[in-house]
Amino acid sequence: MSLKSKTIVFGALISMGLAGTIGFAASNNSIFKPVEPVVVNEQMKPIVELGKMLWFDPRLSRSGFISCNSCHNLSTGGVDNLKTSVGDYWAQGPINSPTVLNAEHQIAQFWDGRAKDLKEQAGGPIENPLEMASSHEIAVNVIDSIPGYKPYFKKAFGTDKVTIEEITEAIAAFEHTLVTPNSPFDKYLKGDEKALTDQEKKGLELFKTSGCIMCHNGPLLGGNSFQKMGVVRPYETTNTAQGVAGISKKDQDRMNFKVPTLRNVELTYPYFHDGEAGNLATAVRIMGELQLGRTYTKEEIADIVAWLKTLTGELPEIVIPTLPVSVDATPEFNPWAPKKDKE
Repeated sequence: MSLKSKTIVFGALISMGLAGTIGFAASNNSIFKPVEPVVVNEQMKPIVELGKMLWFDPRLSRSGFISCNSCHNLSTGGVDNLKTSVGDYWAQGPINSPTVLNAEHQIAQFWDGRAKDLKEQAGGPIENPLEMASSHEIAVNVIDSIPGYKPYFKKAFGTDKVTIEEITEAIAAFEHTLVTPNSPFDKYLKGDEKALTDQEKKGLELFKTSGCIMCHNGPLLGGNSFQKMGVVRPYETTNTAQGVAGISKKDQDRMNFKVPTLRNVELTYPYFHDGEAGNLATAVRIMGELQLGRTYTKEEIADIVAWLKTLTGELPEIVIPTLPVSVDATPEFNPWAPKKDKE
């Protein structure tokens, strides 16, 4: 049986209430899990604090202008709300910026999964020529040149020596804290029937019976598998990203992307790897057609969207850090310096 046929048959089984025969229990808590708060122990607090400073420090970039927060803005759901991000020399990035909120417990990082964890991911944008466009060596030299950083590294790691290992570990530790618990849906999962309205409950049931839970399940409602974009019919896009195939070089991996988390999804527009779905209603309609072979009515779309908005949790309260000041030894930044050709 083809993947397309399996998808349609699975959706039909769920609609008839037979999904349990292929492994799904009826209880919501067997499909989804609440997001739980993160408790940072005393040993990790100085590492997290240093990571927060580095997260907001644009001096990790070539231009001295772009920070981690530029593309993963913690004021706007951990994204930049652009189709694709703005990088060095105002370069247009190749792919939509995924949210950093609740990122840690995903199967891998980036749409194509090329980083196994947050620490590995944190080092990528620093040396990516379309993003921060620096290098690990230069970034380390810059941070190491700033005396005000020394006490923070000493407190966090027991040494004031700066390495890329410590920089990425600290940033990853900060990202670990960026969870969003206590959404209305979490409260519903924990037994508060009044946490959802009747319309939101209708949307939840439709989401389940349609077969969306095949990919969007677990605590993050996604982020735990790679799936083909365009199961029933091909997804048409001008974006050149090929998903996992860009890493594996295997044609069967073409258009296979990490399933995005649906947590806080009302904040993380536009949607899909190319950012072509500008709002939730459009995203739901396209996903129904492409992945399930189903045409939702306007009322059904409205119900699902209403439920999706209950996935918005309590966003982390972040106090913007005052960064250590540059000194004479700190390299000067010139965002407008002529772009060097690759040798």
